[in-house]
Amino acid sequence: MIRLLLAGGGHAHVEVLRSFARSPPRGVEVVVVTPSPALLYSGMVPGVIAGHYAAADATIDLAALARAAGARFVVAAVTALDVDRRIATTGDGGEIAFDVASLDVGAIADASLPGAALHSIPVRPLAGLVAACERLCDDAARGAVRRVAVIGGGAAGVEIACAIGHRLRAVRAAAAVALVTDQREIAASHPPAVRRRLARALERRGIDVVAGRAACAVDAAGIVLDGGGRVDADRIVLATPAAAAPWLARSALACDAAGFVQIDAYLHSVSHAAVFAAGDCATRVDAPHPRSGVYAVRAGPPLALNLRRVVDGGALVAYRPQRVALALISLGDRDAVASRPPWSAEGRLLWRWKDRIDRRFVARYRAPD
Repeated sequence: MIRLLLAGGGHAHVEVLRSFARSPPRGVEVVVVTPSPALLYSGMVPGVIAGHYAAADATIDLAALARAAGARFVVAAVTALDVDRRIATTGDGGEIAFDVASLDVGAIADASLPGAALHSIPVRPLAGLVAACERLCDDAARGAVRRVAVIGGGAAGVEIACAIGHRLRAVRAAAAVALVTDQREIAASHPPAVRRRLARALERRGIDVVAGRAACAVDAAGIVLDGGGRVDADRIVLATPAAAAPWLARSALACDAAGFVQIDAYLHSVSHAAVFAAGDCATRVDAPHPRSGVYAVRAGPPLALNLRRVVDGGALVAYRPQRVALALISLGDRDAVASRPPWSAEGRLLWRWKDRIDRRFVARYRAPD
């Protein structure tokens, strides 16, 4: 009996479990180890914060999906991986031996900014972000929060700032929202037309943008800017690029300079053939791409296929991710901007399209055949 360890319950692993539920691999014991029995789908989190969805609408029951796949489910976080002995260690000190491992553990919040650990709300884990934003809006409704600042001018920062702004207006809170980024323009990785659309959307929503000024520290009263100056805020959301879990680099797996696992076209480690990886914890050495839910979701089917192949001795199949992905960036009030270089668009129909895509994704993993 071959033991397959699925470490993490991310967007790629839910597809692996769905595939195994529909057609269980023979002679394989599947063990799922993840810190939470549920996955909050990242694509719907801004909508949850804005109040368009209940958290349950965006939640996939990982434990139920694992049961359907005939897998053993362990609620724990992997904190170490001995790839030579093929043993994973969990946060409670437990050890799980494996023959083949697949990592979909995501990334963690980068709390290297001085004061961030004490005085900011990290975007990861997502369940913690949603809970913190609920408290933020409740406090703002009773006048205890007068200004919210979001650090990070990428698409995620824009979505979160817009979502919080919409929710604050819904509860009639007299609280302002600011977006702080060290880039000269927001969403710098997107085409100029998209950046202009997002800038206008933020302006229409009354969100102050502090661009080209890096946050060098945060404290209980707000953000300290590089070169002098401050942005006062009662609550700060940290939406800067994520970091790799430290145990990945300590595992002896080949990692890039930032500590993310390097994988090849077959989605397995370039240094250890018995270890696969997908999602935000991994870096494709042959086809680099952004860390986003779009790419993690697309990696699910080829990962499921190759995990079947590796345990039954079949030939692995190369997977090449798309060079350009469509991004649907929500703007808080059931409006969205579409970005697929060089094309862009904006409107309520795009939000409805995104809503349909997101709901369909979650529903796919709730009732496996």
